[in-house]
Amino acid sequence: MKAADYNSRTNAVSAFVSTNSINQGQQVPILWPLIFDTGNEISFAHTSFKWANLASHNAGVTVAIIGTSNRPAKFRSLYSISEEGNSIEKKTAFINAYLVAGVNVIVKKSSKPISKISEMKFGNKPVDGGNLLLSKAHLSELDLSANQLKRFIRRIYGSAEFIRGLQRFCLWIEDQHLDEAMTIEPIRKRISAVREMRLASPDKSANAMASRSHQMREMNIAKDFTITIPRTSSENRPYLPTGLIDNRSTVTSEAFALFDAPLWNMALIASRIHLVWIATVCGKLKTDFRYSNTMGWNTFPVPQLTEKNKKDLTKSAEGILLAREVHFPATIADLYNPEKMPENLRQAHEKNDETLERIYIGRRFNNDTERLEKLFELYTKMTKSMNGKASTEIRSS
Repeated sequence: MKAADYNSRTNAVSAFVSTNSINQGQQVPILWPLIFDTGNEISFAHTSFKWANLASHNAGVTVAIIGTSNRPAKFRSLYSISEEGNSIEKKTAFINAYLVAGVNVIVKKSSKPISKISEMKFGNKPVDGGNLLLSKAHLSELDLSANQLKRFIRRIYGSAEFIRGLQRFCLWIEDQHLDEAMTIEPIRKRISAVREMRLASPDKSANAMASRSHQMREMNIAKDFTITIPRTSSENRPYLPTGLIDNRSTVTSEAFALFDAPLWNMALIASRIHLVWIATVCGKLKTDFRYSNTMGWNTFPVPQLTEKNKKDLTKSAEGILLAREVHFPATIADLYNPEKMPENLRQAHEKNDETLERIYIGRRFNNDTERLEKLFELYTKMTKSMNGKASTEIRSS
């Protein structure tokens, strides 16, 4: 901001090497509109790359180089590294705040999908003081019969459980079974502990939940299956981790879920183009992707899908699941290790990417830069259309 103010007063050009987080996620709408309001634009930039200096014990970071200026220019240079490791320079009329050649657009949270895709919900938040969630050892301590296990216990997944195959369980007590559950002493003690924790909380919403201390804040579970995506995952994987869990399982607030959604939605999440969008608009926790339904999924621009498109994407999602099944009991962490990813799984993802990218532009994209340019173009068109419709409705009312 100081550089932008200085540029405006002196007609100077400024440039910084910065952590790339200032061009990702929620930092973008905070910082860049203020800089653009000074009359400055991004005069040149180099997209994200790993950087390390010569200091001992130096930790490499991911950085970008960004130049700003209020001088008019017909073209601006955007530099990047190709997938083959070559340096690329692209001349463009404008570089936006996400370091993409294209119009000046800021992606904002959306409570509903801008595309015609299924609703993605936040996972079930326990608010339990650790009493509704169970390890395998805790489960054994309850000493439940087979019928009681079926009635009161569910397997539950957060990020670590889904990616690394860890086993975690939860008390899942429907209201009609509460009286029976309270006759089981270890369960009764856990429910009482939840109630005490919620009543003692300074959070009024937690206090209100004390009246149903046998349950989590949400009690969402699928009738058939749940498409699941972890909230936090490594940036080193070539694709975002996603998959199916059965109707005896559910998710914590460390994961997102599409309950009983058509399988073609999984094909979108598992694609390279979706990973590129998430990496740009959602931001990160340290170096990990931090997924968001309102920022990443609901804003994801998807072309209008025909029934044939949905059928083709369903088939490619099934191909990914079948490819994984061959390597059972390998975990997501095992299968998506970038150095050890099985060839049949890689081919299944390539097929999925080809199917989806042909829907976007009739061919495969050449690189991630091209993917982002198309996504921002679509996002701009779709949000303008939605805003125009909203304005018409306001005037009509």
